[in-house]
Amino acid sequence: MRRILLLAPLLVLTPLLVLTVGCGAVRSSDEEATDAAREVATRAGELLRSQRPRTAEEVGRSATGIDGVEVLRVTGTSTHDGDGVDVTVRTTGSAYNEWFDVQEIVVRRCFAVRVSPRSRWGETPRELDCPDGPPLSFAPPPAPPRLPFRELRASLPRVAEGGRVDEAGLRRTLAALDLDPAIRTEVKAEGGRVGVMLSVEGNHFDPQDCLLARVEPGATEVWMPPRIQRMPGEGGCTVGNALHPLPPPH
Repeated sequence: MRRILLLAPLLVLTPLLVLTVGCGAVRSSDEEATDAAREVATRAGELLRSQRPRTAEEVGRSATGIDGVEVLRVTGTSTHDGDGVDVTVRTTGSAYNEWFDVQEIVVRRCFAVRVSPRSRWGETPRELDCPDGPPLSFAPPPAPPRLPFRELRASLPRVAEGGRVDEAGLRRTLAALDLDPAIRTEVKAEGGRVGVMLSVEGNHFDPQDCLLARVEPGATEVWMPPRIQRMPGEGGCTVGNALHPLPPPH
């Protein structure tokens, strides 16, 4: 009877011995859940990483749109000033070990995510104590100003065949439109005609808003380039495209 009683604890300890000897020290579910929370923060850093200069508010606003992330603090001025912008995020991780856990272990952890041109892809965020207070919220970015398509078309001069386009007069016409300061204007004369480009700054990912116009003897045209030409790097929103339009997309 005594030998049977002695064997009982050994039978209970056998799985633990196998795990410890065969696989090294067993990590707790709390540690594994924390690793899972850290992976969410690491992914947030990858999504926020960009070479484009952004203010701390822009970075914080972008971070609030990432699934599984709460933004608790944003420090710094802009991504390209000093050490960049630090975003304190709170994420959730979970783990379950059938040997030890009665139910799934869920933890909430906070990490500092650095956003700077010098940030490395996959950079491990630093864990820190969660600050007090609710998650931050950010007002939506201001809507870009409307580009004055009808006003531009109505105000540009019509030059008769054989006439001459007055570049200085055209510039005065644009100035009289009293455009929003956020609208950038370019004017260029070439070969007896004048090209005009009006645009607002885009986010370098989505199509940029712009208007093109060309004034030449016998014709005045105003148009918005096709969406594909307004994508970053496609050259649709340039005064050169006003003077020498790109072929239409297929």
